[in-house]
Amino acid sequence: MAEIICVIGNKGGTGKTTLSHMLCQGLGLLGHRSACVLTDTSREPLSPEGRRYITADARTRDALTKVIDKLRTLDDWIGVIDGGGNRTEMDRKLYALSDIVLLPFRESHEDIRTVIRDLEMFPRAYAVPSQWPSNSWQRDSADRSVAQLMSAYRHRILRPVGALSASKLLLQKQVPEHLPTPLANACRSLGRQVLEVLEIDVIDDSQLQTPEIEPEDRLPPAEMPLRFNQGTRRTH
Repeated sequence: MAEIICVIGNKGGTGKTTLSHMLCQGLGLLGHRSACVLTDTSREPLSPEGRRYITADARTRDALTKVIDKLRTLDDWIGVIDGGGNRTEMDRKLYALSDIVLLPFRESHEDIRTVIRDLEMFPRAYAVPSQWPSNSWQRDSADRSVAQLMSAYRHRILRPVGALSASKLLLQKQVPEHLPTPLANACRSLGRQVLEVLEIDVIDDSQLQTPEIEPEDRLPPAEMPLRFNQGTRRTH
């Protein structure tokens, strides 16, 4: 059956929708079939044309049930559910049906305080530094804040996803025929991290990897405590 990943969090404006689409695009670039599932009623469905993944509209309870039931019948698929913000009860429901949860947060102390509460609420969740600053001074400051305030959750924090203006292209109704290389590389890096957490191997990794993707994009085993399988790895 499909793996289900939910991108949720109590605070709005953390980049949940952007992260969901980047993850699905990255999974597609790495040879995996995925669906980006819309549940946020404030957003409109996006066309799947030109994407490396399909899109699904699940903005009603019945539609969400049908989409999840369908995904659960599909082998070797990954469903990524964009949960939207400020919906605690909805987050609890999505958490209950997910395999893992991603909690994007930005570098503000308000975001960090909120994601800490969410990490405590959702034991199967990983925090994802999202839209992380690229300026070296700002990046150092943001990293220090995380180190100071989130040291107890270090093993549940994925590598930062940098701020890329090109990521907005994935939120257009229809994406351009060619996406910028930095965006593709960022999507691959995010997809690779999540596959590591799920213990799923990349299909034909040697051919799919580009020179810009460095080995350190993979999570060290010590930083991935929430493993589901202690045996052999899976290949989708």
